[in-house]
Amino acid sequence: MGKILPILLALIGVGAGVGAGVMLKPDPAEHGDVADCAPPQTEGGQATPQPVVDEQGQELTPEYVKMNNQFVIPVLKDGNMAALVVLSISLEVTPGGKEATFQREPKLRDAFNQVLFDHANSGGFDGVFTNSNKMVVLRDSLYEVAQKVAGPVVQDILINNIVRQDIQG
Repeated sequence: MGKILPILLALIGVGAGVGAGVMLKPDPAEHGDVADCAPPQTEGGQATPQPVVDEQGQELTPEYVKMNNQFVIPVLKDGNMAALVVLSISLEVTPGGKEATFQREPKLRDAFNQVLFDHANSGGFDGVFTNSNKMVVLRDSLYEVAQKVAGPVVQDILINNIVRQDIQG
């Protein structure tokens, strides 16, 4: 009896949760179509870019801009360098936006470095730094700053490579 009681309580709790979810689910007819009022979202929370079409209605494929050099970010612990993180970043840009993005590369690198330093200082590169939640936060922060520097030509951020090298002290 002592071993069955916790299992029975867990099953009752799960059943009550499912029942509450079904009972409290909003009626779609009452609130209209949700797809009409919110832009489509990617898993990072960014709005899905709308496809770009030319005069004939042909969908144009996006272009990709690879940042020329890798980003090297120190990870500090107690004021000492504990590790180095090396990243390669590319940007997905609208068709025809490659040249304008390359012209803004120094400003983009500066802004990306600040985001990466802040991410490192907040513990984003500690522990399991490739955890999808940490990567989404990093990618969203990089996307936000890229939009401020380069404008709507930037559609997405791609982290091509990421490596962390711990430093023995």
